[in-house]
Amino acid sequence: MSSRSWALVCAWIVAIIYGVTFTIAKDVMPKYIDAYGFIVLRVGGATILFWLVSFLGPKEKIAKSDFLRIAACAFFGVAFNMLTFFKGLSYTSPIMGAVLMVTTPMIVLILSSIIMKERMQSKKVIGILLGLAGTITLILYGKALNNAPNATLGNLLVFVNAVSYGFYLIFVKKLMDKYNAFTFVKYIYLFGFFMVLPFGFNELQVVNWNEIPLDISLKIGFVVIFSTFFTYLLNLISMRNLKPTTVAVFIYLQPFFATVFAIYLEKDNLNLVKMISASLIFVGVYLVIHKKKEVSND
Repeated sequence: MSSRSWALVCAWIVAIIYGVTFTIAKDVMPKYIDAYGFIVLRVGGATILFWLVSFLGPKEKIAKSDFLRIAACAFFGVAFNMLTFFKGLSYTSPIMGAVLMVTTPMIVLILSSIIMKERMQSKKVIGILLGLAGTITLILYGKALNNAPNATLGNLLVFVNAVSYGFYLIFVKKLMDKYNAFTFVKYIYLFGFFMVLPFGFNELQVVNWNEIPLDISLKIGFVVIFSTFFTYLLNLISMRNLKPTTVAVFIYLQPFFATVFAIYLEKDNLNLVKMISASLIFVGVYLVIHKKKEVSND
């Protein structure tokens, strides 16, 4: 199998894992562990794994001037990103959470135009407006089954998480160009761990570990090992062999897998508002990322 084929397989696996994660994480919180306590477990476990693997990677020294950027990546890509996402997911449903995450590419484009002064075509502006309309509709009017105690607040927090991740993607780009990923990701997660610890420490202390069933323990392990650590490694393979636009397309598969998995387990339902909102977001995202066909390897 060619390196590009392996990269595509990895991208598919990442989309499936992320799609499944929305429902799996909902089974854990807030019934067994509150959102912030779960984040401390996730980031702490992933930090240990990244540091262990880093000893097998290349030995590079990070310039002192780059640690400020690493701290920014830790805040936007780990701490603020996960705090808003998991708290939002504890309030809303898996399908709505997954659909809102698809706005990330549009947010990156908007932030790039503001921060990096990139010009936007009129088609992309229309796409952003359509996506924004779909997002607002989902946040304000999206309702779910009884596993969404405060869908409006939850949807808003998931959207804020997508904005935070957009900032992370912009800040991390220079680090990716300068260092091997294993050189800096261990610091991003280490800094991120100390950032989330004050929020989740008390929630983690009150967890009654003796009352957590085996299946819930396995789901916690799945989120730490597969949804955090393993997906990052697979994304590295994808990004090395595929164009960013090709990798971005797989983000749009996450709501599909999240929907199939959640409906199959009767954790969520599909209604007209969700379908209309999702359609607006998908059309908007398509307009934002679509380019005229070019001759390329991708």
